[in-house]
Amino acid sequence: MGLPAEQGVRIGLSAVVIALRERKACVLTTAADGALALPFGPFDPARDRTFERALRDFVTAQTGFRLGFVEQLYTFGDLGRDSPRATPGPERRREVSVGYLALTADAAEAPLAEARWTPVLDIFPWEDRRDGAAACLDPLLAGLAAWAAGDPRRQARVDALFAPAPPHRWNEGRVLERYELLYEAGLVAEAARDRDRPVPADAPGRAMASDHRRILATGLGRLRSKLKYRPVLFDLMPPTFTLSELQAAAEAVAGLSLHKQNFRRGVERTGLVEPTGRLSAATGGRPAELFRTVRGDLSAADTLGLPLPALR
Repeated sequence: MGLPAEQGVRIGLSAVVIALRERKACVLTTAADGALALPFGPFDPARDRTFERALRDFVTAQTGFRLGFVEQLYTFGDLGRDSPRATPGPERRREVSVGYLALTADAAEAPLAEARWTPVLDIFPWEDRRDGAAACLDPLLAGLAAWAAGDPRRQARVDALFAPAPPHRWNEGRVLERYELLYEAGLVAEAARDRDRPVPADAPGRAMASDHRRILATGLGRLRSKLKYRPVLFDLMPPTFTLSELQAAAEAVAGLSLHKQNFRRGVERTGLVEPTGRLSAATGGRPAELFRTVRGDLSAADTLGLPLPALR
């Protein structure tokens, strides 16, 4: 399986598939030895023609879901890195983990029993800054303060990433760096697991198999960053939508509460949406105007992201 065992290396492929369900950003998950996992599997150079083809086969076999467009996220393969152990089990061989990101507007129930759509912010609750800081943030900051005590370099990292007080500002795109800091500080379940210690009952968020939470953090950070310069949010939207639904989608991905009027003005300035001339009665109140994306190739709009005017 993978490269020859004597080399002590294998290649694993993982897919971060994100969709919107009930105004929540969700990731397609399955189970591995009872733990929450991304669809994944080993690459076999003797059998698999390409990484991407092997990945597509894994996702379909494990979830019943067929991928559309995917892009490569990152390759994790540093020897001796202080990060979640990629290879489960006692062998602990070095593993090269290759992650891919896919976005879909098709959030129908996955047909296989172990596959489901899991809210991303259940896995990273500290990343939810809507309506103020997340409830888990105070105990996390206390744990980080204890870890950083007496070390100004550690404290500077905590301040830069978690922005506990002015003048530091929250950067929603630094998801991976925050997760890796929590891992290094021993505050997430994977850190206890990989150090052969009991997992604390109050460890924040839902733990994942292998290094899958690290790969998902990479995917969420990439998506959040791309919101600002590419119209990727429309890959998650149905053919028609209200501006309130579009804003809710942006908030669900970014984990921020956005200023309504500034968001709408920003969307109108991009020229990426146009009214359909129809109204939606699904809002539960006054009918809202339905919009659609403009015709054309959105992938060519290299600098046309959506505005994220956060409430400060």
